[in-house]
Amino acid sequence: MSLKSMKPLTRAPLLHVSVQESLRAYISDNGLKPGTLLPAESELANQLGVSRNSLREGIKALESVGVLESRRGIGIFVKAFSFEPLLDNLAYGLGGALRQIEEVIEIRRTLEVGLIGKTVEMIGDDDIAELRATVDRMRVHAERGQSFADEDQLFHTLLFRCQNNETLARLIDVFWLAFYKASDFVNLDNVDPVATWRDHAAIVDAIEAKDVAQAQKRLDRHYDGISRVIAANKKSVNVGGTQ
Repeated sequence: MSLKSMKPLTRAPLLHVSVQESLRAYISDNGLKPGTLLPAESELANQLGVSRNSLREGIKALESVGVLESRRGIGIFVKAFSFEPLLDNLAYGLGGALRQIEEVIEIRRTLEVGLIGKTVEMIGDDDIAELRATVDRMRVHAERGQSFADEDQLFHTLLFRCQNNETLARLIDVFWLAFYKASDFVNLDNVDPVATWRDHAAIVDAIEAKDVAQAQKRLDRHYDGISRVIAANKKSVNVGGTQ
């Protein structure tokens, strides 16, 4: 196959950024598919008119966002698109700002309430049994006045597992991580674990009864509780313009 060459770069202060842009354009212009081996580093550097070190910086940056993949002793390959790099970094980019965490919770709330109807249609007895077992463990912790973050995260994962939507599952994990990362900066402890356990139990009841409206109502109510925790913290700390 005859491939289009890359144009030499006009040097700029951030040369590695220009290298990245040219490599992206090269992949796009030539319609390169995932798994395609790129030309050797020496050839790429020569086409761009840059040093191999500058080229490697650009390649390394594209590896970090999942565009390219280096295989030792073989070469540089085009990588299949994935949301993983974006999702892996989203939680850390949010920091501890309560305003941003509040927005993330609202997005997650909208996603889950909007998709719970599909779960009601698709979920099987095995998943319902696992949800029940998870809720039972929540009850044990709640009656001891303990929080149950691990069980809560598992519950929401199980809630949508039947949909086989990997991106949704990753988003739920990332949103969860973002919320608990904020706990490093402000107190987001659950002040009423018994109420939270009951919210989860009511969600499972509605799903098992195949009642979509009730499942949506109960799930939405659960997020009201999370919103109250955040609202309470906004009152107790000086959030200023950045929180």
